[in-house]
Amino acid sequence: MKRLRALSNVNGAAAARRAAPRISRALSTALLRTSTPPSSPTSLVPTSALQRLSLSTVRHASSTPASSELQKTPLYDLHVAHGGKMVPFGGFHMPVQYDSLSVSASHHFTRSHASLFDVSHMVQHRFSGPGATAFLEKVTPASVSELGTHMGGLSTLLWPVTGGIVDDTIITRLGPELFYVVTNAGCREKDLAYFKEQLADFKASGGQKVDWEVLDGWGLIALQGSLSADILGKLLVEPDEVDLKSLYFGQSKFIKIKLLNGEASSPLLVSRGGYTGEDGFEISIPPAEAVSVTETLLQSATPAQLQLAGLGARDSLRLEAGMCLYGHDLDDSTTPVEAALSWVIGKNRKTEGGFHGADVILKQLTPKKKGGSGVERRRIGLIVEGAPAREGAEIVNENGEKIGKITSGCPSPTLGKNVAMGYIKDGFHKSGTAVEVVVRGKKRKATVTKMPFVPSKYWKGAALA
Repeated sequence: MKRLRALSNVNGAAAARRAAPRISRALSTALLRTSTPPSSPTSLVPTSALQRLSLSTVRHASSTPASSELQKTPLYDLHVAHGGKMVPFGGFHMPVQYDSLSVSASHHFTRSHASLFDVSHMVQHRFSGPGATAFLEKVTPASVSELGTHMGGLSTLLWPVTGGIVDDTIITRLGPELFYVVTNAGCREKDLAYFKEQLADFKASGGQKVDWEVLDGWGLIALQGSLSADILGKLLVEPDEVDLKSLYFGQSKFIKIKLLNGEASSPLLVSRGGYTGEDGFEISIPPAEAVSVTETLLQSATPAQLQLAGLGARDSLRLEAGMCLYGHDLDDSTTPVEAALSWVIGKNRKTEGGFHGADVILKQLTPKKKGGSGVERRRIGLIVEGAPAREGAEIVNENGEKIGKITSGCPSPTLGKNVAMGYIKDGFHKSGTAVEVVVRGKKRKATVTKMPFVPSKYWKGAALA
């Protein structure tokens, strides 16, 4: 809902097999650290490309007990059949890349054509009942009550009192008191326990009834890239009734597509958006149709237009788009204000409060010089000269004093520069500020830069914005 250095030099099944023991070791190390707050000790930063990925994936999958068997999404066999290099991620076997394209090539293909990502490992929920709106407004800072039907957006689940981020989430209203919510795979056990506890507290405090359903086994795929609308549009059962040009970023709709066998699919919840910064759609699919819907998209579009893509391209795309990965750029000790996510706080919520951690968060919105508490650190983007800065690298000022830390970083395939995201001491956060990043013991010049690094292309109407 939570990845890496460009992996273009990691190709072929042999490379994946060589990396497997390292991934297992990294997984074991990460699982031993599950009782500690999410952090990235530099001693755990691996050196090879797939090890870097494994650190990202295992930290995201740390809620899975070491003895538990990794799960498979409904598309596991499809991935293997298409040459997917499978790695542990969020408690699942997930493809990092495919035989057909290197990670860098897959990244570029997504931007110029379209890619299909399996995100079925994410946790899909439905909340309904007379208390659903009030409950979601208690646990998130979003203006849930003001969402129109089939409108949705990013928010954060928050801890009571501290306002720390439990997880980032997408909330979509499907009816007056019916909501579709997606949370991260790596936070699954924590989030399920959180919802159970919060629903009990909500009921005990007099809240109205809330029904909660976890859509286990459902498929979730992300069709991303400039050709996404054309590819999906050609498969619509009712093209005259579904105008994709009027389905804007943040909106959703139930849509049927023509399957390869000539039959119509079940109504699929199609949401315009995604995690790459490109135009595209996330499609929620009933378990029995996950494979047939995915194969229909792939075979109807042909490889010249659409390719499967894995975690490697997904991570570099999301970082270029300035998007956070939970467990790296966000954690339980970070508030939305520190994370530069103040925009997820609804306008009315800023005056009315009523959400977990509001006493802390609302004061942070006002700088100290204006009577608020402000924040001591802020999430920022960086362009780094020389070698790329990885998670855990220190950010220092001109005197060599530590003023921050990198949380994500990779070479940008689109820009040909090294991009990074991290937290920096308040006052050094302004765009254009010159700092240094310590990479393998050597200081590298870096400049604080606005995000997204690459302009987003979400469909918002007649022009892409």
